[in-house]
Amino acid sequence: MIELRAVRKSYGSAIALDGLSMHVPEKAVYGLVGPAGSGKSSVMELLAGLSGPDEGEILVDGLREGSERRRWKRRIGYMPDFSGLYPEMRLSEYLEFFSACYDIPRARARQRIGILLDQVGLRGKEFQRLDGLSRGMRQKLSLARALLHDPKILVLDEPLKDLDPGNRYELRQILSELSSEGKTILLSSEMLTSISEICTDIGIIERGRMALEGKLSEVLRKIDASNPILILVEGSITKTMQILKQDPNVKSIGIREQELMILYEGSEGEEAELLRRLVSSGIMVRSFHRERGNLELLFLQLTGELRERRITGHEAESDLSKG
Repeated sequence: MIELRAVRKSYGSAIALDGLSMHVPEKAVYGLVGPAGSGKSSVMELLAGLSGPDEGEILVDGLREGSERRRWKRRIGYMPDFSGLYPEMRLSEYLEFFSACYDIPRARARQRIGILLDQVGLRGKEFQRLDGLSRGMRQKLSLARALLHDPKILVLDEPLKDLDPGNRYELRQILSELSSEGKTILLSSEMLTSISEICTDIGIIERGRMALEGKLSEVLRKIDASNPILILVEGSITKTMQILKQDPNVKSIGIREQELMILYEGSEGEEAELLRRLVSSGIMVRSFHRERGNLELLFLQLTGELRERRITGHEAESDLSKG
């Protein structure tokens, strides 16, 4: 549905996108996540047709940037990270104005506006001036504007930013409903946790490059596979340590009372074999499980804000020499 191939974009001497490639599947809810200045807004502006790439290729619904930009822009509803409201206008006037910009006939526009006001929860606010709207209402109105021409694709730049918990929940519910209607949704955020509940796919961007991209479920499985194994044993742990040190997949061991935490790089089958060896050696194993995946931790690691994992509360065992 959306494809960026080795896209580069600079503003003067500042490189915003550095050979970025990304893929947003049809009908996905794709979360583009990264810290401030990572290039998220540059991606959104390119997809909205506000500027073109310096290098690389962009396709939207099979249409190429440049030669087919007019048809492309009709397929996209863009919500920037600023409201762009005209303070003296009333809410209904604002939507009527943008309906005219999309060449929507007046009768059809009024019908469409009524549907959208219901959908975003602004029914009854038609005559309210825009300078009196709360942040949450402004975001809902901006979303309604992006939906006026009934686009197949929504490109939403920081739609949940600076919203209180109630408005964040309401907007996520609206986006979930739009997804169930078959819309493809691309939304950006600096906070992974704020959008992970509704995303089917994620891309983590850092310094204009894609650090990680994929189905959210697959990413979570990878996180689980990279997390430590917690082992709780009864009695002396000396024999347990000896067995663990003999396994080449065990890269480090942490100890806290009767609990051990190991960084293990083997497969699921090798994990099962390790547990079998422990039990067959007469060790009473009370529990043996992977620590649950932490999506936010992965985000911090990939964006360089957390350089190494620390096993909090465990004394690291640095000598894993065999024998």
